[in-house]
Amino acid sequence: MRTLDVHAVSRSGWFIEPKTLNGLPGRVFAVAFVFFEWNAVEVNDKLFASPSIMVMMTAAVAFGPRSAVLGTTTMAALALFTTQDVKERRWFQPAVNFGQLVIYSAISTTVLSLLLVQIGDAGEEWEVSTTMVGLVALASGLSAVVYGIVNLGLVTFIVGRVYGGKNMNKWSHMAQLVVPYVGMGFLGGLLGAALLLVGPASLPLIAIVFFTGYMAFESYAGLREAQLSTLAGFIKALEAKDLYTRGHTERVAYFSNMIGLHLGFNGTRLEKLRWAALIHDVGKLAVPREVIRKKARLTENEYEEMQGHVHHVEILLSEVEFLKPMVEIAANHHAHVDGNGYHGSAGEGVAPSLEARILAVADSFDAMTSTRSYRVALSQEYAFAELRRFAGTQFDPEVVEAFVEVLSASKEEYGSPIEITEDEARRRAEHGFAQPSGIPRDWSDEQRGRREQSDVGTSDEPGGSHG
Repeated sequence: MRTLDVHAVSRSGWFIEPKTLNGLPGRVFAVAFVFFEWNAVEVNDKLFASPSIMVMMTAAVAFGPRSAVLGTTTMAALALFTTQDVKERRWFQPAVNFGQLVIYSAISTTVLSLLLVQIGDAGEEWEVSTTMVGLVALASGLSAVVYGIVNLGLVTFIVGRVYGGKNMNKWSHMAQLVVPYVGMGFLGGLLGAALLLVGPASLPLIAIVFFTGYMAFESYAGLREAQLSTLAGFIKALEAKDLYTRGHTERVAYFSNMIGLHLGFNGTRLEKLRWAALIHDVGKLAVPREVIRKKARLTENEYEEMQGHVHHVEILLSEVEFLKPMVEIAANHHAHVDGNGYHGSAGEGVAPSLEARILAVADSFDAMTSTRSYRVALSQEYAFAELRRFAGTQFDPEVVEAFVEVLSASKEEYGSPIEITEDEARRRAEHGFAQPSGIPRDWSDEQRGRREQSDVGTSDEPGGSHG
């Protein structure tokens, strides 16, 4: 059995008691933990991640059961401030960070310490033998689960209180983030045991593993950012083609997300729905501009050409790997629940998915409550009435009622503040009488400006009007 001679190393200046941060390994762990916390990457909406869990588990095993809690909470406390906090002179966020870092560090390392006591001798000198390495790693993995649960719970609570459910999306693909956390905890236990068995000479290898974990999160965040940038590029391209539909795509995504939340969608399914909404009109890039901007009613041929955009979106985006699940939804947002309408490659008579039915309601509502080249905006009440009138044939009745219920409860109002018929709305557009639309009438100027900044798209309305 080979163990780290704590006292011999202490006299050489490498490690002054594993229970303190005075020695070189302790300082390395503290610096690494602070660095990764300061450079955490956004892996989801307002959710940041880093390999600090691996650093913490490595340090906890190295410090031993008697000193793990004190050592790791001290490390966590050092990450109180970030450079951005100092620049912006923030105090609330550092205070919150301090509380949550110390809490989940203390809880997870307490669990680890209790497990380590059962594995080996927790005397004055914490020792690890080669036969104990597997159990130590397993204990670290279990403690990482506790770390992740407490951490996620605290972050969810804090973010929910700060943002109140507004201006943020439900987190998606959490399994892809939780599993690496557990793996990093397991690996942290192995690294801690290696340090005790081999000595400080293993620190360079441990540092390399730490940075490899960081690069994994950074790569995931970079890929996600690239995907969002791709979606934004599609929106801008469509917006440049038809400024009348400025803001349409993001509003449809907003309404779709609202309905999905009301129907109990999880974060991953909501993201799929939002992204489908963002690409649902990309096929109109292949439709002539004069058809999209025509003020009068479309001819039969023009209407067929306009509806062809549901097939164009499949042709344009079918080879984009990350969008494949969303393309099917977008291609069927004009398919009716009774089997009629315009379908994607799935073919006529195939019932559209629930996501496509949600998108159809959101899309049609925004088309009616927005000013277009051929018609000024209709009122929200008129749009609700039309959705209900066509429920059961064009629209899913359950989705329609869910949307009416959740939008009414939100107190947001869209469209014209006055009641006018569709014929009157068209007459006003033909004579150049229009009014702003598509924006909540009771929102603040800041929210109003943000909603108007980007978006595009046109859409069909009940009864066959063009977009």
